[in-house]
Amino acid sequence: MLTHPQFDPIAFSLGPLSVRWYGLMYLIAFTLFIVLGRLHARRRPELGWNAQMLDDLLMYGVLGVILGGRLGEVLFFQPGYYLQHPAEILAIWKGGMSFHGGFLGVLAAMWLYARRHGKSFWQVTDFIAPLVPAGLAAGRIGNFINGELWGRPVDGELPWAMVFPWVDALPRHPSQLYQALGEGMLLFAVLWWYSASPRPLRAVSAVFLIGYGSLRFAAEFFRTPDPGIFGTLPLGLSTAQWLCLPMIVFGIVLAARSRRPT
Repeated sequence: MLTHPQFDPIAFSLGPLSVRWYGLMYLIAFTLFIVLGRLHARRRPELGWNAQMLDDLLMYGVLGVILGGRLGEVLFFQPGYYLQHPAEILAIWKGGMSFHGGFLGVLAAMWLYARRHGKSFWQVTDFIAPLVPAGLAAGRIGNFINGELWGRPVDGELPWAMVFPWVDALPRHPSQLYQALGEGMLLFAVLWWYSASPRPLRAVSAVFLIGYGSLRFAAEFFRTPDPGIFGTLPLGLSTAQWLCLPMIVFGIVLAARSRRPT
């Protein structure tokens, strides 16, 4: 049975400036977006993307991720807490970013980018879809280092079960690492391969929605459910699982539409 290493949340300090692991993981995620985006643009030159466009796209995406992710955490998962502690809404360095909120924020940012740069919304989302999962993996590693979003107690023997001492003495699933591997690296491998060849408009976006929604839905069975606005609804599903269902359904609809002749 393993014990969480209880990392120092501060990665390093430069004089009075302290750099936290959580923020560093976001920086890595944004760097991966640029690096992978340039590689993707080179291997698919017919898509018409260049370095300057990627830099602009990243600026829009960063705003969407941060604003949407934080608002999603506040509105979907912990509205009661933040209503009582409104000043904490701005404390993003402590963690607490909702993927689903960030996803909606990025969609809004990509819609705005598309309008201002003469591209269709689906051209933009098809291009960025394979660039996102590697950043999600970095974010989940940040969750693990922060010691947040721990897993459910293990039923039976599991060699990699882990105790999170500040929670209790029970062996638990290291669900952050499951998500880093599933929604992160596995989804990246699938999308990177799938987007290497020409696909119908909307198809790559559809694979991302179905893939992420399904993998996150499955991962929630190993993760301690977050508090949330859907926590008391039937079927025993977590808030995140309820939020994944429309992603999967919409992804299937998009996949079907992408197959129709234009």
